[in-house]
Amino acid sequence: MKTQKHSNPGTVKSGGSDRSTKPKTATLSALGTELALLGRNFYTRGWVLGTSGNFSAVLSREPMRLAITSTGLDKGTLMPEHFLEVDDSAKVLSGEGKPSAEALLHIAIVRGLEAGAVLHTHSVWSTVLSGAFAAKGGLALEGYEMLKGLEGVRTHQHREWLPILENSQDMVELSQRVTQVLRENPGLHGFLLRGHGLYTWGSSLQEAKRHVEILEFLMEVVVRSGAASRGI
Repeated sequence: MKTQKHSNPGTVKSGGSDRSTKPKTATLSALGTELALLGRNFYTRGWVLGTSGNFSAVLSREPMRLAITSTGLDKGTLMPEHFLEVDDSAKVLSGEGKPSAEALLHIAIVRGLEAGAVLHTHSVWSTVLSGAFAAKGGLALEGYEMLKGLEGVRTHQHREWLPILENSQDMVELSQRVTQVLRENPGLHGFLLRGHGLYTWGSSLQEAKRHVEILEFLMEVVVRSGAASRGI
């Protein structure tokens, strides 16, 4: 998967001891604008109700810097200023607020796959399926034309595997399990946390958005068709 790189000349250097007092860089502002629009769109579709969900995009890779949502926000009212710049340990370098503890999962995905953006939704469909198929360790999606919307997939006969991980409040431990799952399952486009929702990613924000739309569509089909209760 090719990576879309972003430069961020105004970022605090790695190893700095203080939070930057500079105003947001143009890159953070621009990504914040895109991410806020995406979040509001996802809210209207019922995928990130309440304060659920979080979104990130890569600002730079060396050193690693992410633009990520501040915690506890209503995604229906997201604005560009609701995004923070964090380093590879989830330390805030600029912006007001604090990132979700799940920032460590975003960092694990970016590190493991060189993703350009990571999106987490919390729909009814992903919640239902993450419980219904937890005992099987994951959910297989195959035979659907919409699968061709996933990067690298060329046929509806493709079998897409969505691993299901047990949720945890220990984000260090959970991020380690995420890293292991990504390493053991090359070619994944997403995974589910049990009772929690979908994580997916892309080489760019637009690719990640498309993956959310494809996977959310397919999960809704599985639930509405009754296939979840039949244990496909």
